[in-house]
Amino acid sequence: MAVGSFPPELGSRFSVGAARRSGVTAGRLRSAELRRPFHGVREVDAEGPRTHFDLMLAYATRMSPHAFFSHGSAATAWNLPLPAALRLDQVHVSVAQPRRAPDGRGVRGHSLSAESVSVREHPVHGIRLTSPATTWVHLAPDIDHPYDLVALGDAIVRRPQHRRDPEALGSLDLLEAAVAASRRHGARALRAALDRVRDGSSSRPESWTRLLLVDAGLPEPRPAHVVRASDGSFVARLDLAYPDQRVGIEYEGEHHLRDRRQWQRDLRRYELLADLGWRVVRISALDVFTDPRPFLARVGRLLG
Repeated sequence: MAVGSFPPELGSRFSVGAARRSGVTAGRLRSAELRRPFHGVREVDAEGPRTHFDLMLAYATRMSPHAFFSHGSAATAWNLPLPAALRLDQVHVSVAQPRRAPDGRGVRGHSLSAESVSVREHPVHGIRLTSPATTWVHLAPDIDHPYDLVALGDAIVRRPQHRRDPEALGSLDLLEAAVAASRRHGARALRAALDRVRDGSSSRPESWTRLLLVDAGLPEPRPAHVVRASDGSFVARLDLAYPDQRVGIEYEGEHHLRDRRQWQRDLRRYELLADLGWRVVRISALDVFTDPRPFLARVGRLLG
């Protein structure tokens, strides 16, 4: 069924109420060609799997003006790095107390203290959701590994490194204020994580790498370190670096292998770094998440 078979103002996702007000009959709303992701919501059937964010946009068509997305759903909208173990089987929707938490098929409802919640409108999609700092606080009880809580904080405070990068989602002060406003379970873990949050990590693996190095007894590396030639020209931005020893650490994601142009740029970059006396330790997911001992030992030898 094409979107054009419905009034164009409805779009591809709409509430039953909006459809009826646009003149769509009850019979057409019962069509098997329409998806029913939530009670009172219809979605024009489309090929391919839907993402969690697609479900959020569908639910937003019937959302109460007092409700807002929170927890893992808000983290998804802010593009925060959630661990794979944190499965999002339901859309998280919250209201401020004393309002009753939303419920229904596919919805995980929450009723939250108004004093501990900061709600914002998404700058692109216009949906209401908890601020990145509040979202970080809400996720703490569900995050199993302390490194992942730090990685979320790193993602929130990360400032732009390139011209096309988005502005930072928050600051250390906002994270600290969100922790102070909350009396939720997980406050101790949040305070411990707050001391380890740094600006500069571009990904969850980079945050994990930095923390692994420090917890192995090595000095804390500098994130997003820019290397320049003697004439001041840009050479490279290293994921992590020890500038005094000219030791760098680079996390190689799968795209470095799949993208031929990226692979060729990497070769050239590492040649230039070697010419300047830099030694670069290149690591992968196996080194970070499975067995970090070999790469930690190598960095230790290079610093030694």
